[in-house]
Amino acid sequence: MTPLELTPPFRSSLRAQAHGLKPVVMIGEQGLNPANLAEIDVALKAHELIKVRVFGDDAAARLAMQHTICDTLGAAPVQAIGKLLVLYRPRPKETRQAPGEETLVAKRGKSPRTVKVVVPASSPTHRAKVKRITLLGNQRLSATGKVKRAKPRQTSVKKSSRG
Repeated sequence: MTPLELTPPFRSSLRAQAHGLKPVVMIGEQGLNPANLAEIDVALKAHELIKVRVFGDDAAARLAMQHTICDTLGAAPVQAIGKLLVLYRPRPKETRQAPGEETLVAKRGKSPRTVKVVVPASSPTHRAKVKRITLLGNQRLSATGKVKRAKPRQTSVKKSSRG
């Protein structure tokens, strides 16, 4: 695979995002092996931007590892600081969700959902209040603006017979 090419402004924004990250993969003194590459691949699929810590004192070997990882996995080198390597690879398109796209869970029942309620003021000179209420799956909003359960809560037969 060919490594990704990043523009300088995008690389700069990635460096800023990576500042607070902790290393997710660590490469030991023995060097890069297929298990490390598989772990880096999984981390890139999950996070897009990762840090890798390389335990070794040879700076040239660390840079060679970074180039090998990027060539093998199709990632882009963002930064190399000391023993830390920052790598970026965008998620595949089938796993990325567009902002307007719905998931299967959202199609079944859009819950929880936020509803805007306008509550009139008691005085005609005051402005009406706008409240945002989060409704859960078993809740609905009545005509008066109160949150009601769609189905009554089940009660125990033993409790209702006690009296």
